[in-house]
Amino acid sequence: MVGLKPSEVPPTTAVKFLGAGTAACFADLLTFPLDTAKVRLQIQGENQAARSAQYRGVLGTILTMVRTEGPRSPYKGLVAGLQRQMSFASVRIGLYDSVKQFYTPKGSDHCSITTRILAGCTTGAMAVTCAQPTDVVKIRFQASVHTGPGSNRKYSGTMDAYRTIAREEGVRGLWKGTLPNITRNAIINCAEMVTYDIIKEKLLNYHLLTDDFPCHFVSAFGAGFCATVVASPVDVVKTRYMNSPPGQYRSPFDCMLKMVTQEGPTAFYKGGHRFEPWSGKSHIPRSN
Repeated sequence: MVGLKPSEVPPTTAVKFLGAGTAACFADLLTFPLDTAKVRLQIQGENQAARSAQYRGVLGTILTMVRTEGPRSPYKGLVAGLQRQMSFASVRIGLYDSVKQFYTPKGSDHCSITTRILAGCTTGAMAVTCAQPTDVVKIRFQASVHTGPGSNRKYSGTMDAYRTIAREEGVRGLWKGTLPNITRNAIINCAEMVTYDIIKEKLLNYHLLTDDFPCHFVSAFGAGFCATVVASPVDVVKTRYMNSPPGQYRSPFDCMLKMVTQEGPTAFYKGGHRFEPWSGKSHIPRSN
């Protein structure tokens, strides 16, 4: 079909950067309410105030938010979310192929699983380092509950949130939770990108699909599902730690221990209903 076949000329790194960031922003616009619901479910139960607001399931959470906080509430933190996608996805996805080629031995026609994992971890860590402040602000907005005009709004806007966090918690506060975020994204990158590559490669090698949109969609869907299953525990810890006020948790490990002792191991899969199909595209050679 016209428009679905890939170009014979590989895109430049700049095109990959811009394409990955733009695609991630469009995806975020569609899935942001699901992400907000995920955050609300993940922080539910960590303190007495949170227990008073009972969210049940993704759809139930969104409907409760709309009913109690207004129709715009599922899009709290959208500006920071789009800033995060442009700075995070462009590095994580846009550099993946280049880093993978860098780690591939000269003269080799195929990338090993180890090379793909190493490339995924590298780009994930680089992306988190660049985008961590935007992630902190996004989660703070998504986790905040405002039920009426009299509710106390800590941040008047996105830029005010950056300034307030830096003033009250220091510049390091903007990079709070970097370690669990790097761990989360290393897991996601390994599971997501490597799984995407493998699924797509098998579909092409066994002639189940051709290198076009259906193949990319099936590969991305499978990769997103696998990434969600393995990364959800770290994602919950990351969300709670980044949203916590100073002193609530001594470290991400302390946050994890308190979750296990107070809520049990099932707490690690709160909000795990939403997964992210990968929006990137690897250039695996077509089968002959």
